[in-house]
Amino acid sequence: MRRITALMLAMLVTLFTPAADAMTADPAVELLRLAVPAPQRQLWLEAEARTWQPWLEQQTGFLGRDLYWDPVGEQGVLLIRWASRDQWKAIPAESVERVQADFEAFTNTALGRPPMATAVFPLVEERELRQQTLPTP
Repeated sequence: MRRITALMLAMLVTLFTPAADAMTADPAVELLRLAVPAPQRQLWLEAEARTWQPWLEQQTGFLGRDLYWDPVGEQGVLLIRWASRDQWKAIPAESVERVQADFEAFTNTALGRPPMATAVFPLVEERELRQQTLPTP
């Protein structure tokens, strides 16, 4: 009986130590590319500032983001930094969809279109990036 108790205790300690969570606690970067025509670049930035930024700042694990504009490809590139992949992926899809709907309604209304019209800035690419460390020589 003592062996079983000791074995169970060892298993519980292994499962609930920080080392067990290390693989899923690694930082992650969400990369998004949106089609952003040159004439609507300022509208895109304003919509990001009014909808996504305040929402992101309330999310657990959100570290910040960088926005870039590719003038040749006319794309907005967003790099969103998360403390951990688990925190990022724990956000309910319904919550993300609600903010996206607000973003689209804002941009459509600003262009004189119905709020539920197709997206002004459609998503072109979505990726997950993992931080890498250079080996020491």
